[in-house]
Amino acid sequence: VQLQASGGGLVQTGGSLSLSCAASARTTGSYAMGWFRQAPGKEREFVAAITWSGGSTFYTDSVKGRFTISRDNAKNTVYLQMNSLKPEDTAVYYCAAKYGTTQLMNIKSYDYWGQGTQVTVSS
Repeated sequence: VQLQASGGGLVQTGGSLSLSCAASARTTGSYAMGWFRQAPGKEREFVAAITWSGGSTFYTDSVKGRFTISRDNAKNTVYLQMNSLKPEDTAVYYCAAKYGTTQLMNIKSYDYWGQGTQVTVSS
């Protein structure tokens, strides 16, 4: 299973970015997917997750109402639309995949990880 994250960049406060995570064939149809982030000097943390069907989504409190996770299983791709970005959203963002539909906010439950994409929000 291979995951390739893209779409990061530099944006001003209040701006938007859309991240994509392309998975190898037949991955997203069977896996729940998550986005995590790691800021300099901090531990990697959960951001958002979506079940394999797309019927349920989960977000950390700090991004609720600003970020939206979605998926297109036909394209084997998961997205993270990020609006109203803040400097504290600056981090390397990682996508990940896991079996099942439980523990979606638990970083330790994920089986596969992408390489990360940098998001920088300037003040």
